[in-house]
Order: sequence, then structure tokens, then C-alpha cells
Amino acid sequence: MTQAGELDPKAAGGRRFEGKVCVIAGAGQGIGSATARRLAQEGGSLVLGDWVAESAEKVAEEVRGVGAEAVTHTGNYSTWEACEDLMRTAHARFGRIDVLVVVVGGTIFFQSYRLYTPEQIVAEIDKSLWPPMWCVRAVLPYMIEQCSGSIVTLGSQAMVGKFRAPYAAAKGGVIGLTTSMSKELGRYGIRINSISPSAVSASDRVTPRIHNVEAPRTELPEEEVELQRLYRENERRSTQPLREYLQRDSTAAEQAATIAFLASDDASYITGEVISVSGGETYPF
Repeated sequence: MTQAGELDPKAAGGRRFEGKVCVIAGAGQGIGSATARRLAQEGGSLVLGDWVAESAEKVAEEVRGVGAEAVTHTGNYSTWEACEDLMRTAHARFGRIDVLVVVVGGTIFFQSYRLYTPEQIVAEIDKSLWPPMWCVRAVLPYMIEQCSGSIVTLGSQAMVGKFRAPYAAAKGGVIGLTTSMSKELGRYGIRINSISPSAVSASDRVTPRIHNVEAPRTELPEEEVELQRLYRENERRSTQPLREYLQRDSTAAEQAATIAFLASDDASYITGEVISVSGGETYPF
């Protein structure tokens, strides 16, 4: 099993992204940084976007160490302006954009929907829905002009779980974006797919989930704490047969491997798909 910062030996022989320009929004940690390492190993030139400049630059230094060309971009990708500037920067530097991976987001709160405040609901939507909406829109002029491109978004198994209704709604929006856009973009030679992780172990997480979130956490009543304990110990585990067998969460590298497949020409006849990378948890479609 690879750890944060280690290269994936399974990628050593593949060069599927040789000559390709890959933009990763949310590249500073977790699935994003693992994806950056994987695409770099396979020959890609990278544009690494993140909210935190230090995180993006740290990943850039890692991938430059294996010979990849990498530049960084910092912005709040919940805004159109930042996403537009990310794509403009990538195209100005490399002259094309072949791959877009959007992993910005992540659940912030974990509680019954009746306990969410309006501010918390807005925070979840802002963090996990708007970045893929804006990033996909911003990359379209470049990919349509070149009549090629591959986009991978990040869904979530939260859609079949509990205690994260606003986040689940945001990720449902991401899946809707993915499936709908696949119908529009095929005529331009552009593919768009999504992966759907469940719990992911990421030891390089440096930016807290509450980062840039103005909505504070609320103290949960004892009844809620007990409901969550029972869910974690019983119901949640029983839905993931591989997790039950392996006694661990998935790794960021395992998620990145699936992203790399979907982004590569190995998936040249796949679009509009959602692949569950969750140890066997059933997806709602």
C-alpha cells in the first residue's frame, strides 16, 4: 500500500499521459495529490490548483522530482473567476488542456438534516457543488476548440448514506452535471465521467474540512451522537464487503488509479459513467 508522497509502482510502466496537459483542481492533498502523482508518473504535464498555495507547491515539487513539468495556481474554486483563471493559466502556459480532474470539495458537517443550520447547508453546497460546475464550464471553450478532452469529477457514496444530506445533494448535482454533459460533449470528442468514493484514508491532509467555512459547528445532542455511533459500527460497515474484509478504508492512490483510467485513452469509449470505488457499496443508479 502506498503512503502519502510515495509513488505508485503500478504506474511505473504506463505512459498514458505523455504529451498531455492535465489540470487538477484540488491537487494539494488527498485524492487530488495522489492523482497528481499518478498522472505525473505516466508522463503528464500538470497544472495544480488548490486553495492553499503551500499545498499545491509541495505537490508540484514532488512531481517535478519524477521529471514532470508542473505549475501551480491558487484560488477559491467555488467562484467562477478562480475557475476561469485556472483554465486561462493552463492554456496560456501549455497551449491546450487535455485532462481536467475536479476533486475540490469534501463533506464538512456530519449530522441529521434537522440539525443543520442554513449557514451550514450553504457552506456544503458552496464547497462541493460550485467547483465542478464552474471548472467544467470554464474548460469547455478550450476543449471544444481542440475537439478533444477528458473530464473526471468526484461524486460520493454519501448519496446512499446518512447524516450528510446537503453534501449528498451537492454530490448528486455533480453526478447530474456529469451525466447531462456527457450527452452534450460527445459530439466534440470530449468525455466526462465520475468516480464515487466512500471513506478514503489520506495521511497528507493538511487543510481542514472547515477551511474557509464561516458556518460554525454546533454541539450535537446525546441522542444524535448515539445514532451516529450505531451507524458507523453496524449499518455502514455492512454495506462495504471489501472494507469488511480488508479492515481498512480505501486509499487515495486507489481512487487516483481509477481517475487515471477514466482520464486516459484506455477509456476512450466511456462517457457519462459513475464508477463506485467504495469496496462494493451499491450505487443508486
